[in-house]
Amino acid sequence: MKSRVYASVAISSVAILLGLTASAQAGPPLICHPFEIGQAKTLPAVDWNRKGSGSYDLKNLTRDTLAILDSSAPVLVRMETLRRATIYARQDPQVAKELITRLQARADNSAGRPGALALFDFGYLAETYKQWIGMGEPNPAAGLDGYALIKNAISLRGQDPEMEFAAALITLKGPEGDHQQHARKALAGAKNDPLLAQNLASNFHGQATSELLTTSPEGGLSK
Repeated sequence: MKSRVYASVAISSVAILLGLTASAQAGPPLICHPFEIGQAKTLPAVDWNRKGSGSYDLKNLTRDTLAILDSSAPVLVRMETLRRATIYARQDPQVAKELITRLQARADNSAGRPGALALFDFGYLAETYKQWIGMGEPNPAAGLDGYALIKNAISLRGQDPEMEFAAALITLKGPEGDHQQHARKALAGAKNDPLLAQNLASNFHGQATSELLTTSPEGGLSK
């Protein structure tokens, strides 16, 4: 009888440890999961757990990032570019500050619908910084509301399922009502956006990204 109890406790302990390990490996959603962008140009690939920038010269980060963002890149390409830029920028506080300062100035100098992408870029970088530049580190995104900037960009842009996808990822922990709306619009728009559909179908630590978006603390999207 005791051996069964011990076995049950051992199995439960292993299950808990595995769950904690999976949770630890999952990491922040804007950082740990690469976005599918096909053959589009972006920054050199970088492992989000990697220390150091490898062979990439960080002094070129702002220039290279802006060159991609200014090339009318699709939103998903912007998301992946800014994900990689954040991983690189964390290696050097001055580089991190320079990049977000330049994107803020770019957004401030834009207006109307053409400026929606600049607002999105600034807001999305702020949110990735807040997810990846940790406690005790200088974070130039401190005090910035990147989500509010992205909502403004969506308003200026009109219907944009890829921006809705970005907003849905940012609001995974709330506000719940906003998250549901963003997720619903992203899923609906994926019917006419093959690359977005591919990202929604991609595996995000054991579940499809679409499932991650539609499984909320309240039990998923309301009908």
